[in-house]
Amino acid sequence: MLVFENIMLALTAIKSNKMRSFLTMLGIIIGISSVIAITSIGDSAKGVVGKEFESFGMNNMYLYPNWELTQDGVEESDLITPEDIEALKARFPEDILYAVPNVSANSDTKVGRVEGKFSMTGVGADYGKFKKNLSILHGRMINKSDVAGGKDTIVIEKKAAMNLFNKENAVGETISVVINGEMKDLTVVGVYEVPSSLFDSMFMSQSYSAYVPYPILVVGDGSAWAVELYTNEKKDQAALGNEFVKYLSRIKDKAPNFYIFESAESQMTTINKVLGTLSLAIGAIAAISLVVGGIGIMNIMLVSVTERTREIGIRKSLGARTNDILMQFLIESMIISAIGGVIGTTLGVAIAAVGMSFAKIAVVIDPKVIVLAVGFSAIVGMFFGLYPARKAAKLDPIEALRYE
Repeated sequence: MLVFENIMLALTAIKSNKMRSFLTMLGIIIGISSVIAITSIGDSAKGVVGKEFESFGMNNMYLYPNWELTQDGVEESDLITPEDIEALKARFPEDILYAVPNVSANSDTKVGRVEGKFSMTGVGADYGKFKKNLSILHGRMINKSDVAGGKDTIVIEKKAAMNLFNKENAVGETISVVINGEMKDLTVVGVYEVPSSLFDSMFMSQSYSAYVPYPILVVGDGSAWAVELYTNEKKDQAALGNEFVKYLSRIKDKAPNFYIFESAESQMTTINKVLGTLSLAIGAIAAISLVVGGIGIMNIMLVSVTERTREIGIRKSLGARTNDILMQFLIESMIISAIGGVIGTTLGVAIAAVGMSFAKIAVVIDPKVIVLAVGFSAIVGMFFGLYPARKAAKLDPIEALRYE
């Protein structure tokens, strides 16, 4: 009952000095809103990164030589040969679902008066099954016949079809490109589209993306500096990667760590760690304003104690104990801080929602962060309100009644 009475007294005191109370809360409001907004934006960015990597395929992986161990450069014998790839597939038949040399090429092209540039990636027959965000609009993807026969075929993106041929369905059209120093006329067998990606703005390119059978891009005996894999997604990707590189190093008669792997899962983990560290660092800087807000609460509560000295004297003369006065002012400082925390939380959520809406990203709000923020603001109020409350509680009632 006494706690309820103290809460009502605190609310009455806050209402009687609305502007002063609001200015006291301002530091808490700014600190809490900044922490909530930064945390929410960081969590939203992590969610987007996760979806992007899932669209690429979380079981995507590359094996290649460890450049730190190849100070004199990679020798020809260190490259991964078709025989090495077949040996890997034979050794891990249930874990390697797709494996091709990682080969690519860039070439200028011209269709009529329209010029363009293609960035071509060599793929195998089953690539379309694993590239989850790739949608064939017209025609088909590279198939077994294209790969087995090393056919001069190409699958282009919708943007390239529209710009070069002024139509979306460019199946059957021919594109002239230079591959390994030789001019080739590639027949368009498919047109695809991928959803817009967060990485589009990060890695702007003037080239059109395209897929071709990987045999037409390899040179010599087909050796490549890296191999692209899609693995058994039900298994631990790090464990699989370690097994693959150990076996590859053994069959190549190299040190166990001569070859390394990089998976989509490990890349996502790295990016999330960076985003998490940035959010934590910026959030910690923003949280400094909470300390400033706490000092503001202490300052105003000291002023309030001075202004209400006579009131304290009257309450003590009527039987109020020292602890009663202490709780009165402590609860008041906590309420001021908690109200600031609630307002700051609402403002922080609103800032994050508006910011993410402009970026067309779904906002992620962690309820635990909100509870922690409001609770922390109340603790700040209690900590910085303790000294003024104790000062009020220790006032001598006779001296307090004489105060004018």
